[in-house]
Amino acid sequence: MHLEDLLLGSFVYLAAAVIAAPLFARMGLGSVLGYLVAGILIGPSVLGLVGSEGADVMHFAEFGVIVMLFLVGLELQPSKLWELRKPILGLGGLQVAFTAAAIGGAALALGLEWKAALAAGLILAMSSTAIVVQSLNERGLLKTAAGQSSFSVLLFQDIAVIPMLALLPLLAVAQAGDDHGGSFISGLPGWLQAVAVLVAVAAIVLAGRYLMRPLFRWVAGTGIREIFVAFALLIVVGITLLMGFVGLSAALGTFLAGVVLAESEYRHELEMDLDPFKGLLLAIFFIAVGSGIDFSLLLRVPGTLIGTVVGFVLVKLAVLVALAPLFRMNWADASRFSFSLAQGGEFAFVLISFTLGLKLLDADLAGLLVAAVAISMALAPLLMLFDDKVMQPMFARGGSIREADTIDESEARVIIAGHGRFGMTVGRLLQANGVKAVVLDHDAEQIDALRKFGFKVFYGDASRLDLLDAAGAREAEVLVLAIDDREKSMAIVETVQRNFPKIKIFARAIDRTHAYELINAGVENIHRELFSSSVDLARDALAALGHHPFEAQRAANLFRSIDERLLRTSAPHHGDQSKLIDIARTARAEIAKVLGADRGAAKEEGDPAWHAPERDDA
Repeated sequence: MHLEDLLLGSFVYLAAAVIAAPLFARMGLGSVLGYLVAGILIGPSVLGLVGSEGADVMHFAEFGVIVMLFLVGLELQPSKLWELRKPILGLGGLQVAFTAAAIGGAALALGLEWKAALAAGLILAMSSTAIVVQSLNERGLLKTAAGQSSFSVLLFQDIAVIPMLALLPLLAVAQAGDDHGGSFISGLPGWLQAVAVLVAVAAIVLAGRYLMRPLFRWVAGTGIREIFVAFALLIVVGITLLMGFVGLSAALGTFLAGVVLAESEYRHELEMDLDPFKGLLLAIFFIAVGSGIDFSLLLRVPGTLIGTVVGFVLVKLAVLVALAPLFRMNWADASRFSFSLAQGGEFAFVLISFTLGLKLLDADLAGLLVAAVAISMALAPLLMLFDDKVMQPMFARGGSIREADTIDESEARVIIAGHGRFGMTVGRLLQANGVKAVVLDHDAEQIDALRKFGFKVFYGDASRLDLLDAAGAREAEVLVLAIDDREKSMAIVETVQRNFPKIKIFARAIDRTHAYELINAGVENIHRELFSSSVDLARDALAALGHHPFEAQRAANLFRSIDERLLRTSAPHHGDQSKLIDIARTARAEIAKVLGADRGAAKEEGDPAWHAPERDDA
């Protein structure tokens, strides 16, 4: 490839990424779908801006998946893996086993030879770690119950590729070396290849534990940041080459190396240094997947291709929905979990290539599976969007399997909606002062955990009129609105103000925009969740910088009062960005002027606070 062609191709891919990601993110569709659609548009099936080099780009872009799995491994200390052993081995193992069995059985019924049917089942049992993790992380759902369950299944799938790569040669009608040469072990018997797989994995674990840490310490001692970055990339590239040399998946090797280094003191620096490379390479990977979809198959065998995609997606959904109740997921979490994992995965491409070389699959079937997996990955963000926009609102309106609890606290003076970190602190202080409160929360797992610690919490959606009535909203004096969902909180405000106008609402505001919405809705008592702690921190920082503690406290109090006044002045102009910018600029000048005048006046007037004795901490 000439330099001009390389630069032109790079320009096309980067331009597609820069245009698609912000556009789709603004539409609320997520960057992953943007990359996939951009790849389809620039690919040979539509505009034809990229074409024959697609396979080479895909090989390069797969390095993004490799780096991502190395970073995923860095997040998983062995102790955390042990804590997640039940969902990883139980939920993940059952998902792979049942999905592979169901798809393999269906393929067998359609006339495929049993070895090919088993290989197809294992290939389509995989889900996309790159798409699911990035999509859940973008929406802040990775740490939720559904997100953690999805992550556990993905983790098991990633690990399961190791025994799959060891098993498939035993099924092969031809040795991998016949068409799939290039690896050191390709000419060995099947059982010896399986032994080589285990030896290679053990070598990575031992090298990561006893060799990499001293090397990182030596490189870090140079104090040259770019050398540390280069060494981190050297490890990832080196493991990639090593895994290719022995015929294994490079992504799995780097994942294991990440797990081994998860307890290293250099973990966070590795994450920061490699994250930019991961993000850019993943973008190119998704674009390459989109551009590589063979739409000619859709014209030649439309029924077969569409049937394959719809069939295996429905099978995966059915298996995931069936497994969710066994692991105590409510229907809302089960839906999010199932729709997140219903697509094919990037490891499917690795397995398809491997099985093609082993003669387990013929070229036509391999091409069909590649197209089906790629199309399912393109549909994955849409499936998750369907769950967000259709399924989750349905469950929020009461479609969950769990009915609201019967409330037996009708004489409480306070109702607290939401018992997370914010609501729990409010409830503890009220309880310590003898104030009885009814606590409502819609997270069933959170409630069950809190009850074990002795908290009296009731399951239910606080936006429901009947539930608020049962909680005693007609007699209660205060409603503490502590949930972290702005749309839900505004719905509760509307319901309470319309039906229980006498109750005082004390609302948690997630950010300044949310505070504007609450003010404009008529809520007087608003508490921004990070504002007070931020002001307290700034006060302590001023004291540490040499300001008298009383001066720091006065400055904090003045700042708080001015900003609260500014918040209410700005609220009517919510949505008018230019007006808000003008108000903010004026306010900054006013705050600086008032604080400066206050410091001078206090000293001139002999405020006794300035002469108070220093605290003796000795």
